[in-house]
Amino acid sequence: MRGFAVGIYPGDGGAALRRIDEVAATGATWVALVVSWEQDDVRSSAIARSPRVTGADADLRRALRRARARGLRALVFPILTVRQTRMGEWRGALRPSDASAWWLAYERFILHYAALAADGSAAALLIGSELGFSEGWRDRWYHLISGVERVFTGRLVYSANWDHYRAISFLPRLDHLGISAYFELTGRTDASEAELTRAWRRAAAELTAHARASGISLWLTEVGYPSRDGAAARPWDYGATGPVDLEEQRRCFAALVAAWDGQADLAGLFVWNWWGEGGPRDRDYTPRGKPAEAVLRAWFGATSRPASANR
Repeated sequence: MRGFAVGIYPGDGGAALRRIDEVAATGATWVALVVSWEQDDVRSSAIARSPRVTGADADLRRALRRARARGLRALVFPILTVRQTRMGEWRGALRPSDASAWWLAYERFILHYAALAADGSAAALLIGSELGFSEGWRDRWYHLISGVERVFTGRLVYSANWDHYRAISFLPRLDHLGISAYFELTGRTDASEAELTRAWRRAAAELTAHARASGISLWLTEVGYPSRDGAAARPWDYGATGPVDLEEQRRCFAALVAAWDGQADLAGLFVWNWWGEGGPRDRDYTPRGKPAEAVLRAWFGATSRPASANR
């Protein structure tokens, strides 16, 4: 299983459909369709659709149809965003003022997309991403999973953060343990491909040992690097500044391939992400129109031409 994440955002205008076509041309076999609801801050107990981040359900339905038409299996990927954050705050460390009310809102969020995933014949559903503060809530997660299974019969996956994946209390109810794989590969901005490969192999060994011991199939649900100086040191820091560095992004993906190629313990991965125009002046995560695209296309076995950043 190999794929890219594609976002479904407000005012999509068909962009997601075009990106799905491009993903299929890379040799990918899956696409993760990312949909978002939002809460106001880390203490909020309310979760809702947002005109800022929530794409239309009709756009998700169209994207699921397009994925099938292009021979791609789809993972519906609901993700919770936080509108206002202070230093050090993020969705992995929420502190809802009313945990019970928050959980009811979260269940509504996931069950909404479980129904859409079922209607659109998605192959898999993400039931949570990087919610480390809640991963010990075994009974609540079991209740949610039971509700999901009443409407959706595909695979279920949870995406744990790269530094917080060893204590998922509901692991027995999942088909796959996903990892948001933003491992810090180096402390330097000029690390060689060989150094990055050694770092990735250490991380891969730890992940596969954990998956084997837990008896769970392993996915990298997010793995990505911005084309920005310092990406290998802090790949998770989407707000970092720094000059464009296409070569550092390429080295990071080459290291990923070297570490995982032929590894039977890895059931699949999704590259974060295939969105935006990309190209040589872009500092964001997409490999579109950059040297990293060629690395991934070669690994995925693409036979068509690379995407043009001007298309």
